[in-house]
Amino acid sequence: MDLVRVYWLAQEVANTKHTHDVQSLFRKSRQVAGKKPMTLITDGLHSYKEGYMKEYWTQHYPRTQHIHFASIKGKHDNNKMERMNGEVRDREKVMRGLKKVDTPILTGYQIFHNYLRPHEGLNGLTPAEASGIKIEGKNKWITLIQNSVKQKL
Repeated sequence: MDLVRVYWLAQEVANTKHTHDVQSLFRKSRQVAGKKPMTLITDGLHSYKEGYMKEYWTQHYPRTQHIHFASIKGKHDNNKMERMNGEVRDREKVMRGLKKVDTPILTGYQIFHNYLRPHEGLNGLTPAEASGIKIEGKNKWITLIQNSVKQKL
């Protein structure tokens, strides 16, 4: 499995998906990855096409390929993203404050997803472990917090 397809790069809360400008989300992803993607796979939501045109489209090569109208079956799908959206929606049902723009819940879940949660498609590794980042200790949350405090000093 391609590691990029399971590593959660950026997140953003939107009031409505139909009018939300996703360019800032794409920009955050680009900054975290340090480069623009070779391929962007999305569903047919018009906001994604607009965000792609603003953030990734260029006259120069190599150009990011935008595959929209991804299907459930076939060569190009967005099943992993839809599964992650389902996980977030499941959490949203039992938590308050998830719809706030500045919610820390999504950042915490992003950390959990990338550094603590084993992925079946990565043979039981976390995306961080698959990319060479190992978290040591009995309680990995505490290790992450302690390491983040050390980095800020």
